[in-house]
Amino acid sequence: AYMLKYDSTHGQFKGEIKVEGADLVINGKKIRFYQERDPANIPWAETGAYYIVESTGVFTTTEKASAHLKGGAKKVVISAPSADAPMFVMGVNNETYKSDINVLSNASCTTNCLAPLAKVIHDKYTIIEGLMTTVHSYTATQKTVDGPSAKDWRGGRTAAANIIPSSTGAAKAVGKVIPDLNGKLTGMAFRVPTANVSVVDLT
Repeated sequence: AYMLKYDSTHGQFKGEIKVEGADLVINGKKIRFYQERDPANIPWAETGAYYIVESTGVFTTTEKASAHLKGGAKKVVISAPSADAPMFVMGVNNETYKSDINVLSNASCTTNCLAPLAKVIHDKYTIIEGLMTTVHSYTATQKTVDGPSAKDWRGGRTAAANIIPSSTGAAKAVGKVIPDLNGKLTGMAFRVPTANVSVVDLT
């Protein structure tokens, strides 16, 4: 409750937030919360929560995210790219969604920025090939001070004091939501020392 009320990036929440037993109370509305490492142990049905947003960044495959269904959930939306779950971006391919799909991915923030732009250009002019660059705020996976990085040396640099070239799967993901562009886009990212807001450039 404290971290939600006093957010370093978005500022102070102006309403009322408190905890009552197993409930988080926001402006008088009670929201049940659970502390479980295994999503299968969360009894979603008892609170009438049937549409679950899986945003831990841990359960990003269909199999892992499906654990929510064991607790009574009916649909799970993964708020990150997935290796095997169907991927949808609103305004791009959401009309291809079928009601029998219970676990899906809403892709990444960068893909949600890039895909609608690419669709508009491709529908009007046809894209032969493209290069995207995202100037991306640092994320929780980066270092607060210089240290070892399992990925590469650059990843070990202090996030708040460096511009760090990095890889991104956004260009490849566009090919999943716009099949005509599969293999036609590539891209890279620059992690920059800002806490919020990112931008995509498409050439």
